[in-house]
Amino acid sequence: MGRGLVIGIVLVLVALGVAVGVVMRDTEDTGPERSGTMTVAGALGGEGSLEGYARAVEPRPFRFPEDHGPHPDFRTEWWYWTGNLETEDGRAFGYQFTLFRSALAPEQSDRGSAWGTRQVFMGHFTVTDVSAGRFHVTERFSRAAVGLAGSEGAPFHVWLEDWDVRSEGAAGTWPMHLRAQGDGVTLDLRMDEGKPPVLQGDRGLSQKSAEKGNASYYYSLTRMPSRGTVSVDGQTVSVKGESWMDREWSTSALGPGLVGWDWFALQLSDGGELMNYQLRNKDGSADPFSAGTWNPPSGEAVHLTREDVKLEVLDTWKSPRGTKYPSRWRVQVPKLSLDLTVTPKLADQELPVSVRYWEGSVSLEGTREGKPVQGRGYVELTGYADAARREDATTRSRTP
Repeated sequence: MGRGLVIGIVLVLVALGVAVGVVMRDTEDTGPERSGTMTVAGALGGEGSLEGYARAVEPRPFRFPEDHGPHPDFRTEWWYWTGNLETEDGRAFGYQFTLFRSALAPEQSDRGSAWGTRQVFMGHFTVTDVSAGRFHVTERFSRAAVGLAGSEGAPFHVWLEDWDVRSEGAAGTWPMHLRAQGDGVTLDLRMDEGKPPVLQGDRGLSQKSAEKGNASYYYSLTRMPSRGTVSVDGQTVSVKGESWMDREWSTSALGPGLVGWDWFALQLSDGGELMNYQLRNKDGSADPFSAGTWNPPSGEAVHLTREDVKLEVLDTWKSPRGTKYPSRWRVQVPKLSLDLTVTPKLADQELPVSVRYWEGSVSLEGTREGKPVQGRGYVELTGYADAARREDATTRSRTP
């Protein structure tokens, strides 16, 4: 899930023709909703024909670095990085960098043009300047033609115009080098190998509903030492910290009754990491296919079910654009003796892009096995803007 995100929604919008003619767009729009009627659940539920695309139906072997690269037989996939960084004097930043690929058709048709393609890309890039209390957002689109966007597996490289992440290792993946800029900010970051990949779900098959094929292939790199520079309004500072990478690809993931999810990627000070996503039904309840993973400081990862994780909303925040989001949580995993309070570093980390969602840097504190822990991470909240739009539409329809 971590992926995040809007995931296929905007990509499906692009595939339906909303942005096919757009080569690139940067935006920091704070105006009206531009997403039409497409929803998170609709896109991931497989709106449109799925015929001819591969489906995630059973566990498969993973190979690296090849699986960092493209899986063009599937309708959508995304590469997702988040991280928390600091300067030597303690100035804090968070970042999100996500590239999405969506297929327009199962097979490439012969269009007789170098611009012809069945693949389109979208990118989201954010920087949270915690000390300044500012949130920077940029969105881009491009077709995967004439070198504008694309991905490769060995050596690993994924790009959208001059945004890119590539392997710089002579014999493998590491380090990864990430470069992006927009909305007055630039990030230049190198990420080193940390813990081994965590295969989410059943050996990397992450089932999102009871229907066979409503699943993704999903793995995470949960703690990558990172170093580089952040530039804000022309001032460049050196930073270091830790990053998280999620990789998912699928053709259809969510069931018809789901409206969104709350996703947590948390790095604890004792060396453990918690990933958890709560899939939300239309009535607000947590879907049975909600799941997560505890990655201990050492040893094998522990997979978590909906019943293993207790998620309590402690506060809310209302966006100036009208959407109300959860804004502070208590996260408990009793079987791990884990009890955390998770707090956004800034309340307003909403992305006012093609499909609005909240994704931001968080801090955490609490206890594990009776010992105090602190930490940091990222949280993603999708579907809330869709719900607000539906409520507004219902209210208007009832007004004489």
